[in-house]
Amino acid sequence: MPDRTHPEVAALLARGHRLGADRRTTNYGGGNISAKGTATDPVTGGPVELMWVKGSGGDLGTLTEAGLAVLRLDRLRALPDRYPGVDREDEMVAAFDYCLHGRGGAAPSIDTAMHALVDAAHVDHLHPDAGIALATAADGEELTRRCFGDRVAWVPWRRPGFQLGLDIAAIARDHPAAIGVILGGHGITAWGATSDECEANSLEIIDTAARFIAEHGRTEPFGPVLPGNRALPVDRRRARAAALAPLIRGLASTDARQIGHFTDDEAVLDFLSREAHPRLAALGTSCPDHFLRTKVRPLLLDLPADAPLDDVRTRLRELHDAYRSDYRAYYQRYAEPDSPAIRGADPAIVLVPGVGMFSFGRDAQTARVAGEYYRNAIAVMRGAEALSRYAPIGEAEKFRIEYWQLEEAKLRRAPARGPLAGRVALVTGAGSGIGAAVANRLAAEGACVVVADRDGPAAAEVAAGIGGRGTPADRAVPVTVDVTDPAGVDAAFAAAALAYGGVDLVVNNAGLSLSKSLLETTEQDWDRQHAVMPRGSFLVSRAAARMMIEQGGGGDIVYIVSKNAVFAGPDNLAYGAAKADQAHQVRLLAAELGAHGIRVNGVNPDGVVRGSGIFAGGWGAKRAAVYGVPESELGAYYARRTLLGREVLPEHVANAVLVLTAGELSHTTGLHIPVDAGVAAAFLR
Repeated sequence: MPDRTHPEVAALLARGHRLGADRRTTNYGGGNISAKGTATDPVTGGPVELMWVKGSGGDLGTLTEAGLAVLRLDRLRALPDRYPGVDREDEMVAAFDYCLHGRGGAAPSIDTAMHALVDAAHVDHLHPDAGIALATAADGEELTRRCFGDRVAWVPWRRPGFQLGLDIAAIARDHPAAIGVILGGHGITAWGATSDECEANSLEIIDTAARFIAEHGRTEPFGPVLPGNRALPVDRRRARAAALAPLIRGLASTDARQIGHFTDDEAVLDFLSREAHPRLAALGTSCPDHFLRTKVRPLLLDLPADAPLDDVRTRLRELHDAYRSDYRAYYQRYAEPDSPAIRGADPAIVLVPGVGMFSFGRDAQTARVAGEYYRNAIAVMRGAEALSRYAPIGEAEKFRIEYWQLEEAKLRRAPARGPLAGRVALVTGAGSGIGAAVANRLAAEGACVVVADRDGPAAAEVAAGIGGRGTPADRAVPVTVDVTDPAGVDAAFAAAALAYGGVDLVVNNAGLSLSKSLLETTEQDWDRQHAVMPRGSFLVSRAAARMMIEQGGGGDIVYIVSKNAVFAGPDNLAYGAAKADQAHQVRLLAAELGAHGIRVNGVNPDGVVRGSGIFAGGWGAKRAAVYGVPESELGAYYARRTLLGREVLPEHVANAVLVLTAGELSHTTGLHIPVDAGVAAAFLR
C-alpha cells in the first residue's frame, strides 16, 4: 500500500480523536470505530475494498494508523456463509485473521463483525453515559422508542460477537430511517455514509438521550441524603483518605500487588451520601467495558463518614474477607471446565462514604481508568434511576464476559511488565543528580515514582520528564519536602498515598556536603549535616516503615550512603560522621524491620561529580582545593585513584538501587554495595 495515509483513514483517525477526547461519548480504551473504502491492491495493482477498524485494546483519543486492523471486505462479507451459529460464534474471531490485508496493524477485536456486516461506510460503537442509562433502564426498549421514535432502534442484550453484528446489520437493512441502535445493557452503535455523518449521528443519539433524561427524569434519583454519609470537609476527607489508603491498598493487593488511585469527585461523594447507593452498588455495573475494569461490584464501607478510624480499619478487613468469599463463590457458580482460572478475588473499587473512591489496577493508568469507569457507572445509574429503575445485565452474563476466552487472549497480548511494575517508589533529593537518576531508572523499570525534593520546581521538572503511557501523573508526581521537618515528611507520604495508594520502595538520597577541617567546623555545620542526613533519613524511614507495615506487603528502604562512611578522608569530619550514622542505620533497621518483610540496604558511591547538585553547590570546589586539582578535573582525579580507573556517574548509583530492589536479591538485607570503581581504602571488612 502507498505510504501516505488513505483519506478515509485520515478522516477516521480525526473522528476517533474528537470522540475519544469527549468523555460524554466514551472512556479510555472504550468503544471502536471503522471506515470502509477502496485502495490499490499492491499485488494486482487493481482496486480492493477494505475496512479499517480500531484494533483490540486501543484507545480512540490516542488512536494511530498502527492501531487499526485492516481487513478485506470481500472476505468479511463471505463470513456469514461460514457462520456455525451462536453456540459457536467465538470461532469466527479466528476467521478475522484470514481477512487481514497485509502485514502489521492491530489485532481485530470482537466487535469487528459489527462494523463489517453493517452496510454503511462508517460505523461508531460507543459507551456514552446517557446511552447506557437508557440501555440499562428496566423499560429501556419503551424509553428508547419514546426518546427516538423510529430514528434509533432497540437491540436486546447480547454478548458482543458475530451474532450481535448480524442483528445490528439486519436492523440497519430493515429500518432505513434508523441512524443507529441502543444496545440493551451495553451502549450505542451509529452509522453514516461519510465520517462526518457517522459522527453527527453518534452525537445526535448521545445528546438526544441526555436531553430526554434531563427533561423527563427525577431530580433526585438516588433518594434523600443520609446525614451520616455527607461528604467530610475537604481537608478532613483527604487526611482520612491518606490514612486509609495503605490499608485499603494492602487489602486490594492480597492476590497481586496493585497500584491505587483516589478520587473525591463530587459525583462520587453525592452518590455515596444518598439512600439508594447500597442497593445500586450491589447491582454492579453493566456495560462490559465498565465491569471488565471495575469487577462485578465494588466493596462498599457501611459505616458513617466520621466513624473512628480504628473502627473503619476493622470493618474494612471484615468486608474484604466477605468480598473475597463472595467473589470466589461467584466464580464457582458460573465457571465451566474450560473457563480461565480465577484472576484474583480482591476488589478493584472500594467506596468510602464521606471520603471518596479508591480504585486499583496493575499500574497507575489502569487504576485511574477503573475509577473513571466507575464514575461513568454512577452517571449511568443516575440516568436509569431518573427515568425508571436501574437493571443491569445479570451475573451470569457478566461472568461469561469477564472470564471469556477472548478476553483472556486480550490479556495475554498485554506487553511484558518491568521488574518494578506495581510498586511505588519515593526518592528524596530527587530534583537533581543521583536522586533524579534513581527516579528515572525506577520509573523505566515499571515503578510509579514520588519525586521528593526541597526544591519544588526541580522535583516538578524531573517528574514531568519521566515518560510513559497515560497522563504524566500515571508515572511520577512531584512532592516538595524538607526531610528535616517531621510534619513535612508525613505530608509527603500522605501525598504518595493519595497519588498511588502507598509506598513500597524508599530511597534516602537527600543530602548536602561541607568540606571543612575539625577546627573550621562550627556547631551549625555539624547540626546541619546531621539534620539532613542521619535525622532526615531516620524521619523518612520511620514514615516509610509505618506505611509499609500498614500495607502488609513488605518493602525496600535503600540508603544512598558514601564511601566516606568507612573511608577517613581529609577535611570531611561532619559529612563523614553523618554518612557513618546512615550506614549503621541500614544495619539497625534491617535487623528491626525484617520481621515485616522490609529489606534495608545501602549504596556507597565515591565522588559523583557530573550531574551532582552537591558538587555543583560548592562541595566540588572545596574537594578540588583539598586535593590540589582544578575543579573541572575533579571527576578525572577521582577516577584515577580507583582500581578500575573509571568515573562514577549518577546512573551507576541508580543501577545499584535497581539491583537491590528488582527482585534478584530478594533474600538480601543489611548490605552495603560499593559503587566507587574500586577504592581499596573503602573496602568493607
